[in-house]
Amino acid sequence: MVLKSAIAANPTGSAAYYYLGNLYYDKKRSDDAMDCFKRSAELNPKFPTVRRNLSLAYYNKLGKAGDAVREMEKAHELDRSDARVLMELDKLLEKTGVSPKERLERLEAELETVKERDDLYLEYITLLNLAGRNEEAYKLITERKFHPWEGGEGKVPAQYVYSLVAMAKKALDAGKYAKAGGILAKAYKYPENLGEGKLFGAQENQIDYFMGIACAGMGQDDKAKAYFEKASTGLSEPASAMYYNDQPPETIFYQGMALLELGRDKEANS
Repeated sequence: MVLKSAIAANPTGSAAYYYLGNLYYDKKRSDDAMDCFKRSAELNPKFPTVRRNLSLAYYNKLGKAGDAVREMEKAHELDRSDARVLMELDKLLEKTGVSPKERLERLEAELETVKERDDLYLEYITLLNLAGRNEEAYKLITERKFHPWEGGEGKVPAQYVYSLVAMAKKALDAGKYAKAGGILAKAYKYPENLGEGKLFGAQENQIDYFMGIACAGMGQDDKAKAYFEKASTGLSEPASAMYYNDQPPETIFYQGMALLELGRDKEANS
């Protein structure tokens, strides 16, 4: 009632439409919310947050990805210092099929803003890992003190381990087995700056498998066998990881590869 009175008293003011749109959206009246957001944007085209809200409504309520991207792009253009909008724009681009390469280029062009948020910074690291720039990803992880956030559980350690394993694989491909072993040894222990410790019973099949390869390359057959034995354990049926401490389904691949190294081909093939 207060907001409607404000609109009646000052129909060319954009703020009351914006606030009323927020209230409608919260009460699941998305059509009314969008009408208010659109009117607010018409009256004040330079207010970025109403564009951001319109984007979310277009995508989440109407399924109009193109309109959602257009509005989020406008919100970002109006305030390039807003790290939340840049993060939401990147996630929207990911959901609409924009390539990791293009997303990486966008974030690299705005690194100072990227550094404002742990989640956005981690997304940049993830894209570096996907691009094979694992040394850069590892360096950026070790340089920052991360803080836990809801929904981010396990994500920082995952990229930490990913970067190290990828670096170790490059060393293995080059026949540098001792170097690979040294890199992999770091993956077993999480440094304090990651913001979270390793969970009890963490599945490390991937690390164990490649450590076995490194030991075998150095002629340490007994150590290699021990690592392959460790890598071969775990669930035998692929299942979705519902929680971040569940066994990732891809670990089964490394169980199979370890079983091959142990000469247990029938188990590996199954």
